[in-house]
Amino acid sequence: MKKIVVTGGSGKVGRALIRDLIAHGYSVINIDLVPSTEPLCHFLKADLNDMGQAMDAIRRAAGTVERRRPFEIAEGVIHLAGIPAPGLAPDVTTFQNNLMTTYNVFSAATTFGVKRVVWASSETIFGLPLTRVPPAFAPITEEHPDLPENSYALVKLMSEEMARQMHRWNPDTSFVGFRISNVIDPTEYPMFAAWQADPHIRKWNLWSYVDSRDVGQACRLALEAPIKGAEHCIIAAADTCMTRPSRELMAEYFPGVRVTRSLGEFESLQSSDKARRLIGYVP
Repeated sequence: MKKIVVTGGSGKVGRALIRDLIAHGYSVINIDLVPSTEPLCHFLKADLNDMGQAMDAIRRAAGTVERRRPFEIAEGVIHLAGIPAPGLAPDVTTFQNNLMTTYNVFSAATTFGVKRVVWASSETIFGLPLTRVPPAFAPITEEHPDLPENSYALVKLMSEEMARQMHRWNPDTSFVGFRISNVIDPTEYPMFAAWQADPHIRKWNLWSYVDSRDVGQACRLALEAPIKGAEHCIIAAADTCMTRPSRELMAEYFPGVRVTRSLGEFESLQSSDKARRLIGYVP
């Protein structure tokens, strides 16, 4: 049974992820500031802003030190901890918290020889909420220009570079970052009905979303995929959250933006094609 450390496992995505991992035979430890409302696995409380606590928590989660015997190494760390969206805290607080927690977790993983780090980047890197500059093209892919518009997005972009450099320092640890779309729990789907009369409400991310269970399966697939280096990819649903065709939405709300290919009727305007190729993700 492979041992996996999840940081931020008490949150929306973390709970879905832990359910998925356990269902697929993994042993999981959740590191967070608060215990989960679904206590499905062992919980360790730690403030990952503190390097000492981060190192100690991941070391303890990876295994216990025995006399004259090295501790067991966790197979992977899935890093979800942090302030989960812009606007939830002052910009400087978001910047400091999310940068330091990521640095500390990445450092602990490379120090202890964890083979794979999967972590939450963000769709906001593409310039969301698309008010200053429209998208360069649609569907958005990983080749879209990086245009962070707030401290939250800026830290996510900096963390992608951090992953590349830390892999260079320690090639035995590989990294997979997910540019995750707006996460929706199964209980939240009734919200979609309220958006249909005014698509402008969801224009800010091209009407994209992703089911929390799909983020969970993507994280698990990323643990198992034969990946070297430091990769990043979009994780989104296959469709939009709207009942109007995708090409019609683009024509009305982004008339000057180039649509690069023929679209399915309700196809997502954030492409998960790279995730499909890289890890076998099928939303």
